[in-house]
Amino acid sequence: MSLERLAAISRFYGADPDYVIAGGGNTSFKDQSTLWVKGSGVSLGEITPDGFVAMDRAKLAAIWDAGYPEDPAEREKAVLADMLASREPGEEHKRPSVETLLHDMLPFACVVHTHPSLVNGLTCSREGEAALRALSGGDPLWIPISDPGFVLASSVREKLAGRVKVPQVIFLQNHGVFVGADTDEEIKAIYSRIITIIKEKITRVPDFSGECDEYGNSGETADLIKKAAGERVVLFRRNREIGRLVKDRAAFAPVSSAYTPDHIVYSGSDPLFLEKGADISSEWKLHSESTGRPPKIAAVEDLGVFGIGSSVDTASLTLELFTDTMKVAAYAESFGGPRFMTPEKIAFINNWEAEHYRRKLTEK
Repeated sequence: MSLERLAAISRFYGADPDYVIAGGGNTSFKDQSTLWVKGSGVSLGEITPDGFVAMDRAKLAAIWDAGYPEDPAEREKAVLADMLASREPGEEHKRPSVETLLHDMLPFACVVHTHPSLVNGLTCSREGEAALRALSGGDPLWIPISDPGFVLASSVREKLAGRVKVPQVIFLQNHGVFVGADTDEEIKAIYSRIITIIKEKITRVPDFSGECDEYGNSGETADLIKKAAGERVVLFRRNREIGRLVKDRAAFAPVSSAYTPDHIVYSGSDPLFLEKGADISSEWKLHSESTGRPPKIAAVEDLGVFGIGSSVDTASLTLELFTDTMKVAAYAESFGGPRFMTPEKIAFINNWEAEHYRRKLTEK
């Protein structure tokens, strides 16, 4: 394994929207003294060896002996300071992935963390853990929903403490999957098995046929949404799956909140659903005041979905992540139905400095 091969396998998964969208996912390679981990905000699909951050593994290990404040904001600030202090000389201009500690603790030369829609159909479902055990026929490592970063790494560390052998695959509720191996070929083989096994159990796939980005005879509604959005860019999308979901408020329920941190960062945790005949200006204002932020997704009953962003690219990305939300919701039907992140975990992501940093890079 080498940095060049790490960059290659990172691009292999990062450029495939079935595994990674936007800034999601992270990868690493390690030897005894150094960990090279994806830089925060770096596109996995376009990464080169220079996009990884070299970390001193001895300093990372010392983080586990440090005491941190109980207050989440103060804890994350202190952990980040120690993480940044663990960078090798010359790497000070880079910021390591928030999952650096988890990458470092896994005893494999290479680790690839992604968020495949199919996998998240399982991890974001009500019966995901039970289904995973039935599918694997063994004792896979399932991590209950956890705040990313230090808390997630701590949760995995606790789970691993009682195990003789560290599993090569770790499933994270409402997050994704970590795969570790000593070669990139083995990583690919493991991922291929995971996807094949889950795909065989899927009973419904979303129907994205009939794609349309025109308002048709609903230009007046679009104009009102554009006015409410102010200077932000508004894009429209409709297809058969969206048509099914915007039939009424009850039909919209499976996509009415967030399944993973990436969904929160790029398409928001609070989509706005507008019933036919609603006062869009008033509803928009009420929604923004109650959530503390303007909506990134606005769905209109019997019409379609509007993605809102600071530019055409970010508005397009909003719709891309919402499409992933629809995929996860559909796949989760095969495992007892969908399960959103909890309000507490959603609030953590919405207020986490690390995700504000990632969001800011996307909007540049």
